[in-house]
Amino acid sequence: MSLMHKFRVPMLLLFAALLTLSIAPPAAFAQDAVDATAAEVEAAAPAEVEAEAPAEAEAPAVYDAQDMKYTINSLIMFICAVLVLFMQAGFAMVEVGLNSAKNTVNILAKNVMDLSVGVLLYLFIGFALMYPGAPEEGVYPEGWLANGYLGAPKAFVAADDPTSGNYSNSADFLFQVAFAATAATIVSGAVAGRMKFTAYLIYSAILTGLIYPISGSWKWGGGWLNEMGFQDFAGSVVVHAVGGFAGLAGAIILGPRLGRYTADGKSVPLPGHNIAFAALGVFILWIGWYGFNPGSQLTYGSGAEAAATTYIALTTTIAAAAGAVIAMVVGWVLFSKPDLTMALNGILGGLVAITANCDRVSQVESLIIGGIGGALVVLGIVMLDKLKIDDPVGAWPVHGLCGVWGGIATGIFGNLPDGIESVGSFITVQLIGTVAIVAWAFITMLGVFVVLKAVGMLRVSPEEEQAGLDVSEHGMQAYPSDAVAGGAIS
Repeated sequence: MSLMHKFRVPMLLLFAALLTLSIAPPAAFAQDAVDATAAEVEAAAPAEVEAEAPAEAEAPAVYDAQDMKYTINSLIMFICAVLVLFMQAGFAMVEVGLNSAKNTVNILAKNVMDLSVGVLLYLFIGFALMYPGAPEEGVYPEGWLANGYLGAPKAFVAADDPTSGNYSNSADFLFQVAFAATAATIVSGAVAGRMKFTAYLIYSAILTGLIYPISGSWKWGGGWLNEMGFQDFAGSVVVHAVGGFAGLAGAIILGPRLGRYTADGKSVPLPGHNIAFAALGVFILWIGWYGFNPGSQLTYGSGAEAAATTYIALTTTIAAAAGAVIAMVVGWVLFSKPDLTMALNGILGGLVAITANCDRVSQVESLIIGGIGGALVVLGIVMLDKLKIDDPVGAWPVHGLCGVWGGIATGIFGNLPDGIESVGSFITVQLIGTVAIVAWAFITMLGVFVVLKAVGMLRVSPEEEQAGLDVSEHGMQAYPSDAVAGGAIS
């Protein structure tokens, strides 16, 4: 073995050790080196070090609280607006499922136009009528034509200014117009199967452009009911009761569908053609309600606001579940079978009832409010049947009757608002506000439907109704003709 080969391994190990020390010296050596270097620099050239530093240190980024508040509120409000708009799909599916297959296209067309016509009318007239400006120290702004009662028409939405305000005007419009479309769509179910499409478009335009915004301004626009202390957090009365009582007016003036009652007054059920659609629609509505109720908090950025928003979601969920269970039980007792449609409408009844007070009642109280709402739905359906008022989807029991209950329940169970010192006074205020709004909606829309009937624009002919509104009003069918009980107009 050569001498070089003999010492090759030790030499390689020595070389590796030296290389390691040169690259990464022991920690103690390294820290000493750093300290020495720092001392040398400080002693040798302090002026040079200072000269290399910037003349003025760059200021750290400032936390802009206004910008953050505006951003969070606007984006969450936009998401909630989308959820409420998605409720249009839920209403469409509920109405389609609980009605005859031969009217499916007509129902879908009405729901499409409710939203589309509603957006335009609310943009040009309704938004300004509903929000003319809240008074400050008793002085109303110029947006009112009659202080506290009637706003001034004004088109389009004001430009956004992120440097002021709590949220985007654009997001606010989207959120509010979704509510207006909801109020209009409620009526569609009550008049399904026999109303002319043209008449429906006229009704929808009047409701979203005038009727709903005017009464809405009395509370949410800072009008006379708001000054009185009336409370309706997300619209049991302002939205749902308005739609429910407008639908009741339409159902009364239209009269029942063909075959709904015999000559001697016996009730003949006309079952819907697709309960799966109806159930899907109710689930969509339940999900959309998390935009409707929690979204009405309007500001969400602080810890307290986040807690309030999620608590509203909690009471909303409890009421919906209680409404479903109680409606199922009451229907079971009355009809000897657990009726799914009653449970589905019970969910909606519970949701409508809690909408006015979801921010100010306890969990136990939300359980009671939702349960009573579910019972009222079933009893309301039975009552309409006794009165021979044909409401194919139960729009008035769900939205009208439970909307009224929500307004009154707010006075019974809700925390007292500022300026009201007793439960009795609170109930009185809630009664006044509820009666005023539903009377406004019912009387005005009753007049609209009476005029439409007088000029021959309201109801289709018996032949057209028998054939189905898909064929008679739209010239098309949603399903193959052999699966539809209807057909050509004779």
